[in-house]
Amino acid sequence: MKTQSTVTKSSANTLLIRGNEIPVSTLQLEQERLKFYPDNPRVYSILRADGKTPSQEEIEKRLLEMEHVKELVQDIKINKGLIEPLIVRDETFEVLEGNSRLAAYRFLAKTDPLKWTYVKCTVIPKDVDESLIFALLGQFHIKGKKDWAPYEQAGFLYRRYKKHHADLKVLALEIAISTKRVKHLVDTYEFMVENNEEDVNSWSYYDEYLKSKKIQKAREKFPELDRLIVEKIRSGEIERAMDLRDQLPVICAAGKVLNKFVAGKKDFHEAFEEAADSGGDKTHLKRVKNFRQWITRPEVEEQVAKYEGKARSVLLYELSKIEGRARKMVKKLESGR
Repeated sequence: MKTQSTVTKSSANTLLIRGNEIPVSTLQLEQERLKFYPDNPRVYSILRADGKTPSQEEIEKRLLEMEHVKELVQDIKINKGLIEPLIVRDETFEVLEGNSRLAAYRFLAKTDPLKWTYVKCTVIPKDVDESLIFALLGQFHIKGKKDWAPYEQAGFLYRRYKKHHADLKVLALEIAISTKRVKHLVDTYEFMVENNEEDVNSWSYYDEYLKSKKIQKAREKFPELDRLIVEKIRSGEIERAMDLRDQLPVICAAGKVLNKFVAGKKDFHEAFEEAADSGGDKTHLKRVKNFRQWITRPEVEEQVAKYEGKARSVLLYELSKIEGRARKMVKKLESGR
């Protein structure tokens, strides 16, 4: 059955998207007519990792399980409606922006259908180019509210780059972040796709994995390192993303240990301990060096000399404690223990 258009050419209101004036109408529509948008980045990230298009029922069910949607239910109920209208594509009635709010509205409608029959919507023409839709979503959620998780942002940018062939520099300008950051997000998402990683909670591991220059050098030398790290993340051997961030570069900087790790002769924890023992972990060395460089600056000595009263007493106490501790550490290092 052919649906009747809700947007006319005489619409006075417009929506500006990347320099394009799009005619829109703000209307009250029956929420039952509306459809979730499967390509919305939040929906996509939780339901389309397997490449299949989810049903409307699946989308609604999963969205209602999310904490922010449960909060929206209460917010909409207290406010007696939406503060911001949903953005809906004409004729298809797909909710391009506001899928979480639609799910919350549907939940309320089940308890009181009459009260929650109509929902406020901004309707845009059905023939608006898909790339403009994605640009609009980026303006809302990356440059604007910034309420998408990094994985959702990355998935959005990845599809803009791959599907719409958007230049990375253009994407960076659209959402006001650096081109380098856009490339990192796209590369990390692509890495997960290529390694069949569907767990959105694993994002932070791969984010850290692809950031490090030391790890990058090791990856170039050992192409099999990618597969190995993916396996260790999935098995739980690398328990936290911060462990990967702090410990894997230490392993990568210790050549012999890295060889053993890649060959499977050492697990992640064993490799880190051996690398740290051999001087691979220079965290404490850097801190001591930075402190020494700071405290030996002439201007620091001049500023410290000006302290008076209680502040001077506290400073003397702290420096004496540092002096005492430093003497003990020097003796331990000199004795080789």
